Amino acid sequence: MTALNTAGFAHPARNVAVLGVDTGMTVVDFGAGSGAYVYAIAERLQGTGHVYAIDVQQDLLRRIKNESHKRGYQNVEIIWGDLEKQGGSKIADRHADLVLISNLLFQVEDKIALFAEAWRILKPIGRLAVIDWSESFGGMGPIKKEVVKKEQVLELAAQSGFEPLTQFKAGAHHYGLIFRPVARKV
Repeated sequence: MTALNTAGFAHPARNVAVLGVDTGMTVVDFGAGSGAYVYAIAERLQGTGHVYAIDVQQDLLRRIKNESHKRGYQNVEIIWGDLEKQGGSKIADRHADLVLISNLLFQVEDKIALFAEAWRILKPIGRLAVIDWSESFGGMGPIKKEVVKKEQVLELAAQSGFEPLTQFKAGAHHYGLIFRPVARKV
């Protein structure tokens, strides 16, 4: 089997450092997928705090659970949830220090509901991080018409009660945005 060369793609460990993940934090990964960010966050937390891996696909969650167990991560919690529904994350109000939405937006129909759920669970001093594809690339990620551009995310976030703090290059084909919650508009 040929290994996929991912040089230049989004690099979870590097991006988690940029996001300011630190020991003791509660971090929620919306649409955890393969778990790449879950593992990078768990490493960064060094056994403290919590990482909640939320996805609608139970087979992916089982894989994350098994891999987390193999790696000895005891601070990873798996949650099956529909993030397009209010309360779908099953996380308490104002509980999270950071919510991460990575490579998910092109798969979500009700993006405002997704942002509203992030707003609901974030502490008032919490942060929302969005990392997504800046373009369609060689069969990886979304097809061109489904790419959610940075400008669209900025608009969605503003409509959902978030203010932009910073942006960064999350990889050769990814952008990163960090927001803070402010007054809700929807």
